Amino acid sequence: MFKHIIARTPCKALVNGLTSASLGQPDYQKALDQHNEYIRALQQCDVDITLLPADERFPDSVFVEDVALCTPHCVIITRPGAPSRRQETELIEETVTRFYPGNVERISAPGTVEAGDIMMVGSHYYIGLSARTNQAGADQMIAILNKYGLTGSVVTLEKVLHLKTGLAYLENNNLLAAGEFITKPDFQHLNIIEIPPEESYAANCIWVNGRVIMPSGYPQTSEKIAALGYQVITVDTSEYRKIDGGVSCMSLRF
Repeated sequence: MFKHIIARTPCKALVNGLTSASLGQPDYQKALDQHNEYIRALQQCDVDITLLPADERFPDSVFVEDVALCTPHCVIITRPGAPSRRQETELIEETVTRFYPGNVERISAPGTVEAGDIMMVGSHYYIGLSARTNQAGADQMIAILNKYGLTGSVVTLEKVLHLKTGLAYLENNNLLAAGEFITKPDFQHLNIIEIPPEESYAANCIWVNGRVIMPSGYPQTSEKIAALGYQVITVDTSEYRKIDGGVSCMSLRF
């Protein structure tokens, strides 16, 4: 069960965020409204929410998931692979330190890690090797996890930006998977719920205390999740999709 959520209000500079998509520039007011909807969804999940202020220096800073990995025993400040995002770790450090006094770890150069590439399954952490997370960063992450009695392993990505672009662990052995992840040997011991290609964006969702928050507009995926017994909460994330963002990217959950 999660007790705490950390999120950050999107800044107006969001419209200039990093992207590989070709979906146009986000509408800031619409993005702000969607973020408010996202926070309201989290408020239904029996968690305490810390909402941090916008910071105009960092267009992508709404995506707090990438800059820290919150485990049951420690927080690991990452080192983003995107150079423009590296200083975002300074924004989050004071806040997460309050929750983990004396148990703050850090990834250092030449390692790079963005926690959107990390998926927790019990006490094991799958780490995607991507354009943003390199082997040196993954090795450091695994060493830190081992220090606290946790384990980690690497997964090579072929097409997507982050590991959790195509995966979501819903607890109870249930894994949503799209595209290249459906047949990866790393996950065959789990109950894989296959996301159809036309709904692949919906693979990025979050389990929060028995509820699953997912992007709206993906009925097949919604039905599959509901059939597993979860309460489904849908939120519109269209403006965040334009800058390679999704449901998991906008919060730290621990």
